[in-house]
Amino acid sequence: MSKISKIIARQVFDSRGNPTIETEVFVKDISASAICPSGASTGTYEAFEKRDINNKKYLGKSVLKPVEFINKVISKKLKNFNIHQQEKIDNLLIRLDGTKQKKKVGANAILSVSIAVKKLSSKIKKIPIYKNLLVNKNFKLPYPMMNIINGGAHANNGLRIQEFMIRPDKAKSFSEGVRICFIVINKLRDLIKKMGHSTSVGDEGGFAPMINDNESALKLIVKAINLSGFKNGKDIVICLDVAANELIKNKHYSIHSKKYVNVDKTISKYLKLIRKYKIKSIEDPFGENDWSAWTKLLTQTKDKVQIVGDDLFVTNLERLKIGFLNVSANSILIKLNQIGTVTETLEVIKFAKLIGYKTIISHRSGDSEDTFIADFAVGTDSNQIKTGSLSRSERVSKYNQLLRIEHNLGKKSKMHNICLLYTSPSPRDLSTSRMPSSA
Repeated sequence: MSKISKIIARQVFDSRGNPTIETEVFVKDISASAICPSGASTGTYEAFEKRDINNKKYLGKSVLKPVEFINKVISKKLKNFNIHQQEKIDNLLIRLDGTKQKKKVGANAILSVSIAVKKLSSKIKKIPIYKNLLVNKNFKLPYPMMNIINGGAHANNGLRIQEFMIRPDKAKSFSEGVRICFIVINKLRDLIKKMGHSTSVGDEGGFAPMINDNESALKLIVKAINLSGFKNGKDIVICLDVAANELIKNKHYSIHSKKYVNVDKTISKYLKLIRKYKIKSIEDPFGENDWSAWTKLLTQTKDKVQIVGDDLFVTNLERLKIGFLNVSANSILIKLNQIGTVTETLEVIKFAKLIGYKTIISHRSGDSEDTFIADFAVGTDSNQIKTGSLSRSERVSKYNQLLRIEHNLGKKSKMHNICLLYTSPSPRDLSTSRMPSSA
């Protein structure tokens, strides 16, 4: 039996230069480590990130107390546990915290342990991580949703929308998808230079030019696609992450300009942008509690556009069930640190697939060289991954790992289905006896 012998945690730094937790789990002299990411644009309902707010040496951002808790408490509690019993280990970590949003121990501490356990289990089994998850055969590569222009909380420009992304829908392989995005990014860089703007990048590697309206950014992307020899809406599609939580006041939104307007006017503008720029995916178009606005948009896009819940669902099973009952979305963004354990994340993915939702595995804006989510996307049969641009090593590391997986799969390597028409069952089609009522 492969029993945990010790666990060692340490404070390291993420891509924004903020402290975060790295945990190393040992079975005798074999070990694996994991680094927890951190988000800038966060949902109210996501799991709690514990920091030493009173430690002035690190401006209240250090994680030394959660590190100490791992080293002194979690290490002892998990000693002699079978490394392959992920669910049992994760449940103990959840019980150690005992709060709904993991405010006692901190989801950052818990997740770093949970991922390291999964990594070490795979290492001891001598199989890739992606083969130690939900899928046992017929592994498929996800389509990249590549960030090419940053705005909102991820950049210091005037753009209201947080992320402008491209997805290479006609790519026949992952490597071809990355190549297509590479060409568009380089054409976009040239265009930005010609405009006299800086080609510096934001937190997630996309360009952050000093332009201040969404349509200017969209026109620039379409031009870059055309100059690359591709067709917008066919070879490549544009995807948006609005992060509307940052742009709401009294159920009015300042998404399309600095002026706050009602939901109906906001939807009307969304529909115009969808038609004009052939947008196929919109993440967090409304606030995390504005369920009816989400339903209105989904109804009017008629399931031809991917409506993605991030802050809405925060990788939380109960939130996802509420969203399903409210017919609020057709896709879910998956961020492990929003919920705090590998086991809980897998439960959310299983339910999402049951109700016909697309699952998109995502990084965080404060990330690291850890490549776990690349394997996670393949191993959970998720058809898309969102991990930034072809810039900044913490973003590129995930793409490189997916390229390795593609290479290792060889002739068995296939891309996922990117069909835009959804066949989600109605809430009436599934038993709701154990689901919460809408809120």
